[in-house]
Amino acid sequence: MLVLLIAVITTVCIVLGVRFYLHSSDRGLPHAYAFTSGKIDDWQAFGGNWEIASGTMRNDSDERGAKLMTGSPYWKDYVLDADIQLLGEKGDAGIIVRSTDEETGADAYHGYYIGLRGLESRLRTDNSLILGSADEIWNELSTAPIPGGVVPQQWYHLRALVYECHIVASAFPLINPDQVTAFSFTDQHCIPAGRIGLRSYAGGGMWRNVEVHRARQADFVAMLDMVRNSKTKAYQSTGTFHASSEPLPLTKDRSAPLIDATPIGSLRMRDVGDPPTATVKGVVVATSPLLYVQDSSGGVQVAATNPPTLRIGDEVQVTGTVEPHDFSATLRNASVHLLWAGTPIPPVSVTSSQAATGAFDASFIEVKGYLRAKQVAPDKSLVLLLDDGQQQFRAIMSGGRATLSYSTLRIGSLISLRGICTVSSQYTQNLTPFSLLLRSTDDVSVIAGPPWWTVRHLVILGIVLLFLVVLAQLLYHRIESWRMRAVLEERERLAHEMHDTLAQSFAGIGFQLEAVRNELTAQSTTAQRHLDLASNLVRHSHQEARHAIATLRPEFLQSMGLLRALEHSAAKLVADGPVKIYAGSRGVPGLQPLSISDTLFRIGQEAIANAVRHAQASRLDIHLDYEPTAVQLTIKDNGNGFRHEADALGFGIRGMRKRADMIGALFTIEGKPGEGTTVTVTAALPPKLSLRTFPRYAWKYLREHRIHGKTASSFHPHTYRG
Repeated sequence: MLVLLIAVITTVCIVLGVRFYLHSSDRGLPHAYAFTSGKIDDWQAFGGNWEIASGTMRNDSDERGAKLMTGSPYWKDYVLDADIQLLGEKGDAGIIVRSTDEETGADAYHGYYIGLRGLESRLRTDNSLILGSADEIWNELSTAPIPGGVVPQQWYHLRALVYECHIVASAFPLINPDQVTAFSFTDQHCIPAGRIGLRSYAGGGMWRNVEVHRARQADFVAMLDMVRNSKTKAYQSTGTFHASSEPLPLTKDRSAPLIDATPIGSLRMRDVGDPPTATVKGVVVATSPLLYVQDSSGGVQVAATNPPTLRIGDEVQVTGTVEPHDFSATLRNASVHLLWAGTPIPPVSVTSSQAATGAFDASFIEVKGYLRAKQVAPDKSLVLLLDDGQQQFRAIMSGGRATLSYSTLRIGSLISLRGICTVSSQYTQNLTPFSLLLRSTDDVSVIAGPPWWTVRHLVILGIVLLFLVVLAQLLYHRIESWRMRAVLEERERLAHEMHDTLAQSFAGIGFQLEAVRNELTAQSTTAQRHLDLASNLVRHSHQEARHAIATLRPEFLQSMGLLRALEHSAAKLVADGPVKIYAGSRGVPGLQPLSISDTLFRIGQEAIANAVRHAQASRLDIHLDYEPTAVQLTIKDNGNGFRHEADALGFGIRGMRKRADMIGALFTIEGKPGEGTTVTVTAALPPKLSLRTFPRYAWKYLREHRIHGKTASSFHPHTYRG
């Protein structure tokens, strides 16, 4: 009892310890997220075009409220640092703290957001450091203007501290660390704990050097001092603060001359005499792995020498050396000038057969297909093999984004993909007519999951069914064994009752008859003759009762085995008689159900008794033949033989047939007058179920028990002769 109590206490302590560890507010802290490895397995994306480029996490989508989350939901007091850069003038980018219940959507999370806001057309908080909370709706809590404004494509260091119900935020440009903007806020109904994340709203952004560590009171006090100092500097720098709500000039590179552009679709058809360079205007449709620009006539691949930081949807002017291909062209050594920020263009919806013609090479398209295979290439990119029933094609996603999609895409799913169509052998590997370059996880949408009747599911279903059949078979045999054991126990009880009542009564009656005969005089010959007859009848009935008791008791069958039990039973019947008994067997006796052994024993007893009492035989053969699937009992004598007319309806034969029918055994009795009698019983053994024997056994079972709605009693496979 003491050992059990100690074991229970130890188990409870271990469970509580594991729970405490998993729910600890310090588990995993401190942690630095280095994006140089190219792996983001521990991040979860909710919208956006998240990818790793040159050691930075980048989202070039202008989606409202794109999030990338990580960390533990049990983190409470911590400091989160990150370097942030806005890719455009509009929108904002920042970090999320104490977040839970994240979903795709602008404010679909429960937590705090600290970020840098650029231009907002209808808000008075342009170029500010902002703090807000979200729970399906946005609640702006505090703002502080950034001296000089938030400059696009310039790195800022952002720090957010959450300590109890206090939130302190600060930001400064890396080119001027002394220009700090900071504020503090206390939320009386604060969110107690949550994960961290990156977020952008209506504009792209870049993040690097993301670090989180536990916040202590000293950290909180130090940041409050920074808030006091930053307020003084903010007032001192009022003259340089840009607070205008008017948008900045749209032209990013005013040195770029605005000239008439060549249609992109005509680049592949240039003649030898045409100028080697060309200038095109178009919208950026992809920035990774290569820069692609598209206009109304087609798309072009751009190999730029020193391209600016671009977002999808930006309108650009590109000048470079034309390298025509069969279906598109490439601009080599190109100079790229950003004209203005625009809206991403929608993809052209095509079929795989249309894309295979090459007419949409270097263009942004949408195509549907069934996922047939997936793999991670050596460069950590995700390669998908798809088809739509007519045409195979490949889809490639770069390594930084691939790990977010690999585990969620299931073979056989119907998928909609958006990406850059290319017929270059660099991506098709000459295995498919075209490949699709995916820009982000949002370019992959699962329309329908794989059908349930896949090979894998069918195999699992077959294994489950096999297991259920085996379990049912084992349960059936167990129930039969319990039933047979109950029958044997009842027989043993009856044997004891007969021994204690009937047999003892016969013995008492015989004793009393002997006493009466001893008291009669010698002249009472008639009475003595009747007493002798009564004594013989009592003695014979007593022997029959003892024989019945012996047959009802199963101990010797279980201890001796079937062959020795039959031999022992025959020896008792022919004791001191002229009948010779020969017993033998062939094969290896295996495990067999108790019901089969007991039935064969009862049939053998009856056959032996018939041979001894009625056949007047001098030789009795008992033979058992063991096969892997059946056991056969043969009782043969050399007596008078079997007369069908007289004995066919005998009680003994009908009883043997009925017993054989109960176990589904084949029963035959053959013989001729003067040539002896042979009784044969062949009982099928339950099959040993395996993957090889299961189909045959299942078909046999259905054929014998279920076909045409017949039951075992109305459709029995065995026939009887005799």
